[in-house]
Amino acid sequence: MGLSRLAALHGVATAYSPTPGTTVTVPDATVVAVLAALGVPADTPRAVRESLAAAATTAAVRLLPPTVVVWSGDPLPDALTALPPGTTLTLTPEHAAPPARPVRMRVPDPAPGAAGARAPGAAPDAASGPVSGPAPGVAPGVVSGLAPSAASGPASGAASGPTPGVASDVAPGVASDAVSDLAPGVVSDLASGPTPGVAPSVAPSAAPSAAPGPASGVASGPTPGAASDAASGPTPGAPPGAADVRAPCWWVQAPLGVHRLDVRAPDGRDARVTLVVAPARAPRPPARAHGFLVQLYSLLSARSWGMGDLGDLADLAAWSGRRFGAGFVQVNPLHAAVPGDPTDPSPYRPSSRRFPDPVHLRVESVPEYGHVTDPAALDALREKATALNDAVLDGDASIDRDAVHDLKRQALERVAAVPLTPGRHAEYRDFLVRQGQDLEDHALWCALAEVHGPDWHTWPEGLRDPRSPRAAGARTELSDRIDLHRRLAWLTDDQLAAAQRAARDAGMGVGIIHDLAVGVHPTGADTWARQRAFAHGMSVGAPPDAFNARGQDWGLPPWRPDVLATSGYAPYRALLRGVLAHAGGLRVDHVMGLFRLWWVPEGHPPTDGTYVAYDAEAMLAVLVLEAHRAGAVVIGEDLGTVEPGVRETLARRGVLGTSVLWFERDWDGTGRPLPPEAWRAGCLATGTTHDLPSTAARLTGDHVTLRHRLGLLTGDLARERAQDRADTAEWLALLAVLGLLPEGEGEFGHEGESRDVAGDTIAGLGSGAGEGSGEEEAAVRAVHRFLLRTPAALVGVWLPDTVGDRRPQNLPGTSDEYPNWRLPVADATGHPVSLEGLAASPRLHRLMDVLRTRPESEPRDADPPASRAAAHRDPAPERSTATP
Repeated sequence: MGLSRLAALHGVATAYSPTPGTTVTVPDATVVAVLAALGVPADTPRAVRESLAAAATTAAVRLLPPTVVVWSGDPLPDALTALPPGTTLTLTPEHAAPPARPVRMRVPDPAPGAAGARAPGAAPDAASGPVSGPAPGVAPGVVSGLAPSAASGPASGAASGPTPGVASDVAPGVASDAVSDLAPGVVSDLASGPTPGVAPSVAPSAAPSAAPGPASGVASGPTPGAASDAASGPTPGAPPGAADVRAPCWWVQAPLGVHRLDVRAPDGRDARVTLVVAPARAPRPPARAHGFLVQLYSLLSARSWGMGDLGDLADLAAWSGRRFGAGFVQVNPLHAAVPGDPTDPSPYRPSSRRFPDPVHLRVESVPEYGHVTDPAALDALREKATALNDAVLDGDASIDRDAVHDLKRQALERVAAVPLTPGRHAEYRDFLVRQGQDLEDHALWCALAEVHGPDWHTWPEGLRDPRSPRAAGARTELSDRIDLHRRLAWLTDDQLAAAQRAARDAGMGVGIIHDLAVGVHPTGADTWARQRAFAHGMSVGAPPDAFNARGQDWGLPPWRPDVLATSGYAPYRALLRGVLAHAGGLRVDHVMGLFRLWWVPEGHPPTDGTYVAYDAEAMLAVLVLEAHRAGAVVIGEDLGTVEPGVRETLARRGVLGTSVLWFERDWDGTGRPLPPEAWRAGCLATGTTHDLPSTAARLTGDHVTLRHRLGLLTGDLARERAQDRADTAEWLALLAVLGLLPEGEGEFGHEGESRDVAGDTIAGLGSGAGEGSGEEEAAVRAVHRFLLRTPAALVGVWLPDTVGDRRPQNLPGTSDEYPNWRLPVADATGHPVSLEGLAASPRLHRLMDVLRTRPESEPRDADPPASRAAAHRDPAPERSTATP
């Protein structure tokens, strides 16, 4: 009983429900191990008693939790409203520049006839006219709430002058420019001076944002449809000019940001906590949009060095935005990988999520490339890179990330030896200042890994601590290599910015959507640099479910929720700012991890894991705040087992979900496929993802054959095939009822007719296995027409689907048995298709005609340009009918 109570206090589950009505008890050994990873002894009854006593003592003296969240438009959290009377609060705004003074507040003593609470900025009684004296129940010296927005004019009953007895500690200079990272045009909630119509001693709330500026990588104003910057503004749907949330009269609304809050109670208790003030919602897409989903390494062009790079990404964005009116391109995580021989090819097990991998650089696009003193050496490396590229595009070779990394390292070392021009050097120094200690640690880890190997646990003891004297000495000894890795981080950041600019210049409303992996490699740079933040000896995974009776262990150490909270979520905030720096959107892998994660103790099977809770309010608030600052949409990958209420909470905060066609069924009712109008609007709708079969493979049943060949099927092949065909037939029948199959036939009014169409299509799909068929291609187009009929905010097209690729990029449950994360985009025969080949593909153009939102700028019968990549063409024999 004591262990269960202790576990509950620290968010550790002692039981879980894999299915409704089923409860599984977590082994005590697991609970003890997880508590130990959180720094809570529980291995003996005495240890449990002592830990419970310590927790009770902490609870008795704690005024506030280490991090407090205030949402724009929401009531203050209970933690603040429950503070005892007489408590004083001192708010130090984030990035407040001198001579700004902290803002002080005091919880008043209760008084007879107290007004209780009022809307921020409103007088206690709006109908009674201007305030002529202290508000009832507000003690002298208490800072008032905020006045109405200056832009909207004084509210009825608003104070027209200083309120007698109400002091203000809001200093001039604590303004929007004091909060330096708010988007331009966003007025801070703290006043920088008197506002017309607002009492001089009272801080005004944020004015309505200016009209959105021109499209760019970072929004110059709020994204259309995004929540207002005014943290005290009304919730959407509230009557115009009326605040729908009532806050205590003593509370002064802080600007959006992460601030310090010092609290002292009359009984002598005090606390210093982090206050996160977040907008109500993440930015919405400016308009409904479609775009490509692609694993960047798989997108090779004639200029690639054996795998897709950031130059290819910029080109794909520019082409798809201009030619097809695409609104975004979503890519896999571009995080820095753990070097090795071989390197782990998975982009979801990186060394660091904080910095990108220089292997994605387009070497020739670095400005110093043309000034290398030995150009012949670069030419020789370029020839080797061309041979690597040809081996993938013209042969059967898989993408060799290690070979690409080695060639680019040699080339970039020569490029980095070129002195920077004064302007470039100034840009580089500014980058170093912005990145600070995080980049210094990352570059040092990279340099040490070159000497001692990529697993820091095996390094000499003095180097395992980044703050040790020996590590400090290494910063001097390896300064040249450290500077190289810092320079590579800068160059990669520059090309990421260029890709986003190319996307926005092409008219994309969103641009590049980056992917945030759920964790990092246990031996990598992040776990070395921030050792306290990780639960060592633990790994993130998934419990047993209907699809995997053994559960999953992903080999990723989880963050400690207690350390995150006490640090004010600093590691998490830095991570998000880095990934969002040049992003129009962010996909959060396994977004359920903001709420809880399945921890597996080292040496135990996944079945012996348990759930550990995180402060979802804080995790989500930081995510929404940083997305707001970047003007970026957020997409949560919420596939699989999702705790009740999670999707609703994410939707309330503007985080889009992920809806994959084959999984969208009426699971609570008939089990049949959901018609398009029943889909949720707040989602990215797509036919597949990187972890699932391509649409062509799903339609033809090739994915079942592949899994059988690799020994992954748990049942009989014939039964699996029959079930798969039945599932596919149900979807094809719905497509037929909607008039999407056969193409151009109109509505099918009878279920029997639709099933006949589905059966005929199934037969046609089977006859074209391995080569592509008219029925399969038509069905792929029908799938995307269906997605367009849903209310989904974003519609994603898996790039390999455009040319009929049958192979998954990743096949869960395999490692050496299948070339995961190493396959180029290919056609239905398995022949690789380059970026130039995609641009010239008749099949791709026929599919994109379904989604095109922008007229082409050239005649439809123009021939595609000849290129080296013409050999990597779509198998369709006819000439293209669309200009690439």
